[in-house]
Amino acid sequence: MAVKIAFVGKGGSGKTTLSSLFIRQLAAQSVPVLAIDADINQHLATALGATEEESASLPTLADQLPLIKDYLRGSNPRIPSGEAMLKTTPPGNGSRLLGVVEDNPIYSACVREIEGARLMVTGRFSEEELGVACYHSKVGAAEMLLNHMVDLPGEYVVVDMTAGADSFASGLFTRFDLTALVCEPTLRSVGVYRQYLDYAKDFGIRIAVIGNKISDDQDLEFLREQVGDDLLCWIGRSAHVRAAERGDIRPITDLEPENRKALTEIRNALDTVDRDWNTYHHHTVQFHIRNAEAWAGRDVITQIDPDFVLRPDLRSGQSTALATH
Repeated sequence: MAVKIAFVGKGGSGKTTLSSLFIRQLAAQSVPVLAIDADINQHLATALGATEEESASLPTLADQLPLIKDYLRGSNPRIPSGEAMLKTTPPGNGSRLLGVVEDNPIYSACVREIEGARLMVTGRFSEEELGVACYHSKVGAAEMLLNHMVDLPGEYVVVDMTAGADSFASGLFTRFDLTALVCEPTLRSVGVYRQYLDYAKDFGIRIAVIGNKISDDQDLEFLREQVGDDLLCWIGRSAHVRAAERGDIRPITDLEPENRKALTEIRNALDTVDRDWNTYHHHTVQFHIRNAEAWAGRDVITQIDPDFVLRPDLRSGQSTALATH
């Protein structure tokens, strides 16, 4: 099954660490994977093995927004120009759709390989943006890409999201087949989990808790009592992770066997997901309507193609997508 997974959690819970371990394991297994750093703190590149200098020099989705809009718009007659596209604009007849691995102008401009992993980053704040810009203007590019992406069986998209409940400030949270909530055995971390449950309940979002920094049986029992059956697996204290935090990125095969088993359990959970494409596309449309009514103006609702539903057989990064009736 093709799947999109988001790693979320309280700041400092280890979601970037966990997402990087999972990405590196997938890359080591030679499966198609695309990683996106959508965190306000852009650390995924260094967690994957890039130097600070290499990380700072990566091209950003925010800087390539005009290219992204123009490419995805394609020949869609409902969108008069790239500038008219919103982060929530749904694909329609004539839109260009994306695969996970393919040659296209967006990937050429934005995707870079780090230690075998393909990565895109939303971008850091510039000095001019500090104090005046909303970070969700940057993650909007990621939302736009995922709205137009048709991932096929055996392909994975892994997104490191911003900390806490900020992930719900846009429709991006509905783009995932599984939301992996990294949870420490603390009341604060469990509190973020409960916030997620509350926000996600009306959207059918699948949440799996990944315990992190588990030191002993008491830590594990605490999480089991707090999150119940949502606890999928857990990562114990790890010399491998501690080395990575010092900048010593070791081969993923050196990760402790019990912790590698947890990564396998995450993949196994993903591989059982059966996406409902109608619901997936419906969420895209509904969040576009919400944005139109809240601030963009109801005229942009005409960007919605009522005869179109995103689905696997429309996969084509270069040619015109077909509508479904």
